[in-house]
Amino acid sequence: MFTIIPLVPSHQPAIDSLLDDRFGPARRNRTAYRLRDRTELLPAYSFVALDGDQLVGSLQCWPIRLKSVGGARLPLILLGPVAVAANREGEGIASALMRASLAALDADDSPPVLLIGDAPFYGRFGFSAAATRHWELPGPVDHDRLLLRGPTTGLPRIAWVEAAASGNPSRPAKVA
Repeated sequence: MFTIIPLVPSHQPAIDSLLDDRFGPARRNRTAYRLRDRTELLPAYSFVALDGDQLVGSLQCWPIRLKSVGGARLPLILLGPVAVAANREGEGIASALMRASLAALDADDSPPVLLIGDAPFYGRFGFSAAATRHWELPGPVDHDRLLLRGPTTGLPRIAWVEAAASGNPSRPAKVA
């Protein structure tokens, strides 16, 4: 049994331990971490799974931007990492975390949501690589794993995904 609740700062040590266990300490070298640098967690969209007082899963969201060739910057949300304790895989924890976060994002009419992950899992939540094929990131990425969910009208076909500046509000501006 587990409960999904909003992430609070006191969860961070357990989240870091979970992420190290699941992805290894070299996880900080990944491209997604370059996007999270100098940004602040979006607590309204970030959740943890608890079994009693034990953290068994987490999902975090971050503000990022899409920069067009012409220089326009459009807000996006970076979803991830999503992690579940190894001994709790297959219990639906990741899916429950996804549903909680996406419900909060949808309720706020958020900007499009980007993640780097497996299309077979995230595709069932509406994520697709169709719009991201020509987007560049601050590091290597398999474009089949660069997945977007949300409205794509007005998003450039060719663009650069970048970290949002520090001091961003907890709710980024909406794409018009």
